[in-house]
Amino acid sequence: MWQGRMRGLAYMVIAAFLFSVMGVGVYGAALTVPPVAAPMVSFIRVTVNLVILVAPALWFKQGWALFGDRRASLWLRGLFGAVSLMLSFAAIQRIGPGESAFLSASSGMFVALLGPAVLSQRNPLSVWLAIFGSLAGLFLLFQPRLGPSDFLGRAMALGSGFLAALAYLMVARAGRSNPPQAVVFYFCLVAVAIHLVYFGIYGVLWPSTQNAWGWVMLAGISGSGAQLYMTRAYQMAPAALVSSVGYIGPVMSVIWGVLLFAKVPDQKALAGCMLVLLCGVFLPFSAVRSRAEK
Repeated sequence: MWQGRMRGLAYMVIAAFLFSVMGVGVYGAALTVPPVAAPMVSFIRVTVNLVILVAPALWFKQGWALFGDRRASLWLRGLFGAVSLMLSFAAIQRIGPGESAFLSASSGMFVALLGPAVLSQRNPLSVWLAIFGSLAGLFLLFQPRLGPSDFLGRAMALGSGFLAALAYLMVARAGRSNPPQAVVFYFCLVAVAIHLVYFGIYGVLWPSTQNAWGWVMLAGISGSGAQLYMTRAYQMAPAALVSSVGYIGPVMSVIWGVLLFAKVPDQKALAGCMLVLLCGVFLPFSAVRSRAEK
């Protein structure tokens, strides 16, 4: 039992690291000449993930299992998750991997905020205090630094966090009647469809250099691996512990941004990151303690 829990937390550390590497790939793709647009990077990321899921399922003749019970919440999880991913990648390219990661990490706060309405779960006072603390941190992070483009990037990152929270809530409503592979499959399937519609309207511009392909494939492979390790982590360890360990990812993203791209957050942004980090780690433990007391 204890060994399984520790292995699950180790898997989440690996997932957090890989998610931070994915952000590096997304931002690096924007710096190539010509730059690779965020929708193309996110399209290749979900396509790689879809192939990794479908290929072994077809090989072992278990493709039908990927569709689960086909309930509406699976499709909604795919929709919210797909749009969240696209916004997240666009935000990374506008404001860098570090601050965008902390703004997107607002998903945990939004889950707690929306939980009473969507899942009929009451929040104790400690959870509400953590929510307000996270909101204060997000306010500091949301202050635009470099004009309209910077503001739009921060809005996209915050929107990504909100939609990711809706995606997680849809998974919670689906219950345990579907395997993790099915949940990820719907995310990838819906995401590919949305991207194809986007490309049908705005056109397709593939990466044109080896350097660009390198950054894009780094994002695709690391993001797919992170998804797998995160799923295994939630299967093997308590959700509160896994969620808290996951905040290593945004911290790593800030470090990558400073070391590789000289994206150093200012004092307000750093203060906001600290508030989001502290409250984000506290939230899941407070929620679990509240349910245990009931």
